[in-house]
Amino acid sequence: MLGYFILDEALYLLLDIGFIWMIFLDGEMGLMPHPVAIGELETTSTLKEEIKADIDRLLTASGAGLLRLDQPAAQCEIDEVSFFECGEERRLIITGDESSLTIETSLKTAEIKVYEHARR
Repeated sequence: MLGYFILDEALYLLLDIGFIWMIFLDGEMGLMPHPVAIGELETTSTLKEEIKADIDRLLTASGAGLLRLDQPAAQCEIDEVSFFECGEERRLIITGDESSLTIETSLKTAEIKVYEHARR
């Protein structure tokens, strides 16, 4: 995973294979090539262009000067994915060699939180 951003009620993860993994509040997920995923975003053309520029930086270079995407602090090659549900709360844990991400969503508050954890 190279980077991520939150827009409306979804988290978008950029994978190193050029695909966007979308994770919605309710735990529904989708996977699309990044041009298709960005084209389907319901937002301004300016924001889409900034996201596209960030994706190009991350796929071709170091990712310096990102405008809209966040990068994980450590490399996160995905080894395992776990999903948990409790009432209106969802938790997705993406585990990698060097780091992991915990994604918590709430159907009640429409909130998405992303936590990074370095693995030792």
